[in-house]
Amino acid sequence: MLPLGTQAPDFKLPDTISGGSFELDQLKGRKGTVIMFICNHCPFVKHVNQGIVSLAKDYQGHDIGFVAISSNDVENFPQDAPELMKANALQEGFSFPYLYDETQEVAKAYDAACTPDFYIFDNRLKLVYRGQLDDSRPGNGLSVTGKDMRVALGALLAGNAISAIQKPSIGCNIKWKG
Repeated sequence: MLPLGTQAPDFKLPDTISGGSFELDQLKGRKGTVIMFICNHCPFVKHVNQGIVSLAKDYQGHDIGFVAISSNDVENFPQDAPELMKANALQEGFSFPYLYDETQEVAKAYDAACTPDFYIFDNRLKLVYRGQLDDSRPGNGLSVTGKDMRVALGALLAGNAISAIQKPSIGCNIKWKG
């Protein structure tokens, strides 16, 4: 896992929703930034999609920037192709860019391992949280609340320390190219 305090690796990636490209500096929030590695086909991501939409809607108005990135190999997983990323984002109601990391270099720079994988950076783009959204998983009967990330974002906004005890995210492995 990327160590806490790490500076967010910079990137410039195409946005599948707008058709433009974004650099990290354009997406960062004044008080913090959430970077999510997701994809279309993973059942763990499908399970939390509405939870991340709700989280973004609750915190974007508090100067927290949100961005989702898909780094999966679309040759072997065509359901994660950019045109389907756009359709998925529109269907789910994403209020944030959904970027395509074709070279997978951004996922590697962030040590992203699975989908979903969540990172919260402070206003200086220093890593303060990397872990799960909450304890809900497909089939475990727990509601998707975003509790773990909401606690971290609440502490960040209040200027309080975020606990270094963070549960790693669980999901499907990023689908790496050959």
